[in-house]
Amino acid sequence: MEKEEILSIIEGMLFLAGDDGITIKLVCDVVGLTKKEATEYTDLLMQIVNERIVKGFEMTCFGGVYKYVTMSKHHEYYQRMVEQSENSLSNAALETLAIIAYNQPITRVSIEDIRGVGCDSMIRKLQIKALIKEVGREDTPGKPILYGVTDEFMDAFKLTTLDELPQLTEIKEEFDEDDIFNTKYTEA
Repeated sequence: MEKEEILSIIEGMLFLAGDDGITIKLVCDVVGLTKKEATEYTDLLMQIVNERIVKGFEMTCFGGVYKYVTMSKHHEYYQRMVEQSENSLSNAALETLAIIAYNQPITRVSIEDIRGVGCDSMIRKLQIKALIKEVGREDTPGKPILYGVTDEFMDAFKLTTLDELPQLTEIKEEFDEDDIFNTKYTEA
């Protein structure tokens, strides 16, 4: 594999990993490199990323974990962005919030199992907006964080108790098992 291809793969891994970052061991396992090669390529990528003239993020390595982080010198702008977007929630954020509200206390992994996609950034956004909070730790290996809704969530949705949340009903489509194309959605 060519050098540029390996750097491209590692950069994509960093993007996919988000806040979790990647380790040299992970690069070795995924890309099939030796520890020395993985370290050299990852350090080279960090040098390339951090030497760009125009950049809104940089690559760091803390405690053996490589990740992208925003530029600290632009913090005030990112803070304004967060404050201006406080009143709106994306569908993904609403979905994550609903999963937490109906299943609290719940871990990030359980939320991701339900949603089928990673939710690190959604959890962070909901915490910034003070709609969810850490409510404890699960008594399992790794002691994952448990999340629950906040009083601000209750106020925002005009709830006095979680019992006021709409009941979830199971949705069943009626169809003829012998003809899977003959559903209630057929053309008239």
